[in-house]
Amino acid sequence: MKALKLIFALVLMATVVTSCYVEEVVVVEEDPIVVVDPTPTITLNQLLNTYELWYVDINRSNASGEIPFMQLAFTLSFRNGTVFANNNLVGIGEQGYGFGIDIGLYDAYSFVLDIEHDIDGFNSFDVTQLSDTEIELYHPPTGVRYVLVGYQRTNFDYDLLFYENIHYFIQEYTAWEKVSTEGGAPNEFDYEHFLQFLPGGGDGNFQSSQDPRGSDIYNLFWDYTGIYNVDDVPGNAYLKYLTLDYDYLGNEYFELDVINDNTIALLHENSGTVYTFRGKGYIQYKNTRGKLRLPKATIEKQMKKISRFDTI
Repeated sequence: MKALKLIFALVLMATVVTSCYVEEVVVVEEDPIVVVDPTPTITLNQLLNTYELWYVDINRSNASGEIPFMQLAFTLSFRNGTVFANNNLVGIGEQGYGFGIDIGLYDAYSFVLDIEHDIDGFNSFDVTQLSDTEIELYHPPTGVRYVLVGYQRTNFDYDLLFYENIHYFIQEYTAWEKVSTEGGAPNEFDYEHFLQFLPGGGDGNFQSSQDPRGSDIYNLFWDYTGIYNVDDVPGNAYLKYLTLDYDYLGNEYFELDVINDNTIALLHENSGTVYTFRGKGYIQYKNTRGKLRLPKATIEKQMKKISRFDTI
């Protein structure tokens, strides 16, 4: 009997001790572990295809180096492995249903865009998405960065692009032939029958010829050369000022009005004469090198250098 009592006492004591121990246990609840999926919700290729046109905003790009096909293009499009570009202003919005011409192939993976251009060859870019509508292409070998802005063809203002870049448009013909002269007082420009605008310092170089109308544009004798400049008209986005700076002969000033893709009208400010010129020898920029677009800040620096040189 005593043995049973002793055993019962020991069991009771063990139970009490165990109960006290359990009461002192503190349970700490930990925050749930959240697993972050590093994979983007949209691939680079899907991003590129979100917009039909990517406008190359050259004024926001770092063009200290040079990747020719990027600086030739006003817009780029990435469609099923093929790169399209609007390199010309003549026919923009119509050529290639608004996409322009086929200039090469591309491959997009992770954050890298590889472009195999038909002429310039292979270039690889690191891509950063700046916003819902903007991306930046960084070219590691040169350190050049290009900012691209996305649009659909239906909301892209082809006309505004055209008028903002008229100084490039007039380079897209081998020569401009004078086809009519209306009104105004007689002046020296009456004898100029052909104009040619070439890529160069500032907005570019120009030449003029007094050869008879109807002459072969590839065999013209260029009587005069100089620098041309195209400036905005305040309050009118669809009219421009054209200055022809003849070497040692002074300047001629015009209002430049675009009639269509191959016809321009020049109102001579001093005489009031209106000259109509028609483009001859269209130059398509793919296999033929033409202008390379530069930021306005770079053009302004070039013009300042030219101005200082002229005063020496």
